[in-house]
Amino acid sequence: MSIRRKIIDYSRGDNLGHFWRLYQRQRKAKNGIFRDILTFRMSRCAHKHGGYVGPEAEFKDVPKLPHGLHGIFVSRYATIGENCWIYQNVTIGEVNRKAPVIGDNCLIGAGAIIIGDIKIGNNVKIGAGTVVNTDIPDNCTVVSQAMRVIEKGEQSVN
Repeated sequence: MSIRRKIIDYSRGDNLGHFWRLYQRQRKAKNGIFRDILTFRMSRCAHKHGGYVGPEAEFKDVPKLPHGLHGIFVSRYATIGENCWIYQNVTIGEVNRKAPVIGDNCLIGAGAIIIGDIKIGNNVKIGAGTVVNTDIPDNCTVVSQAMRVIEKGEQSVN
């Protein structure tokens, strides 16, 4: 990565290299107090970037975050596969301490909500604004329902 690119990423707040280094050290830490300190620093760094990644969340690889960690919430019980793209304002949440397991090579669009004890297969694309609460098989694309008008009001003429 060029110095120019690093400066641009840092100025926008997208430089998450420090966060991922803290995450990897925290995962490897055996000592309780040292692990707690790393968890605290990792949480503060995520908060600075406007997101939350649970300290016990499992990432098989560093995910691609085109918009940084802005608005992303990842439950501490979630598992994320390799080569996943996660856009802004995504929620990967838990129900009764059980969170999604997301496969490899997935794309999660902006504002998507993935919640519950579900499995998302490999090579799945989840469209922007989609709410997912059931298992999704491999090689699928999931989108939200079509827009519909609930109430049509009269236009006032002045």
